[in-house]
Amino acid sequence: MTADPTTTLGSLTWVRALDRPDLLADPVRAAVEAWAAADDRVADAVVVTEIDPDLADTAALTAAYDLPPAASANCVLVAGRREGDERVAAAVVRATTRADVNNAVKRLLDVRKASFLPTDRAVAESGMEYGGITPLGLPADYRVLVDARVATDDPDAGPVVVIGSGLRRSKVALPGALLASAPGVEVVEGLALG
Repeated sequence: MTADPTTTLGSLTWVRALDRPDLLADPVRAAVEAWAAADDRVADAVVVTEIDPDLADTAALTAAYDLPPAASANCVLVAGRREGDERVAAAVVRATTRADVNNAVKRLLDVRKASFLPTDRAVAESGMEYGGITPLGLPADYRVLVDARVATDDPDAGPVVVIGSGLRRSKVALPGALLASAPGVEVVEGLALG
C-alpha cells in the first residue's frame, strides 16, 4: 500500500503517517520518523487513519469500517522470568489467529511461564494507550516477535496489515512484509495458533 497522498482500505481514508504525526503516540511517531530516515520505502508505505476510539478493538473496527478480519494484526505484550531476569516481548499475530503464549512465546523468551503484561504497566512502559499498543516504538529492551503469517500476503486481506498507532483514535496500515523488516523485529514461524 502506498499513499498518494491518500489511499482507501475498507471504508477508511488513509494518509501518510509522517503527514499526520498528531495521529501517532509520541514513541510511535519517533519510531516511524527514525525508520523512514533509514528506509526509503517507509515514508509512503506507512499510512494512518482516524477512527472512532470506541471502535478501536478489532471486532468493532472490522465491522464498522468494512475491513477483512485478517487485515488486522494484534499486538500483545508478554513477560516471563528466568533466574530473576524479566524478559518482555510483543507478539504480533493476525487478528484471525491468537498468539501461542504458552508454547511459542514462552520458548522464545526461555522462561518457565509467560503471562500477559498487566494493562497499567503495558500502558506506562509503552507510552501508548490500551487498545492502541503497536510493535512500532516499544521500549528497546522488548523483543518484537511477528508471526510469519503477518509478513506474507493473506488470501482475504492482501499484503496490508492494520496495527495500532499507540492511540485508540487512529490506526496504522502498512505492508506486512515491510513490518517484518522494521528495526528489531524477529519473524517467527508458528508464533500464532489458528
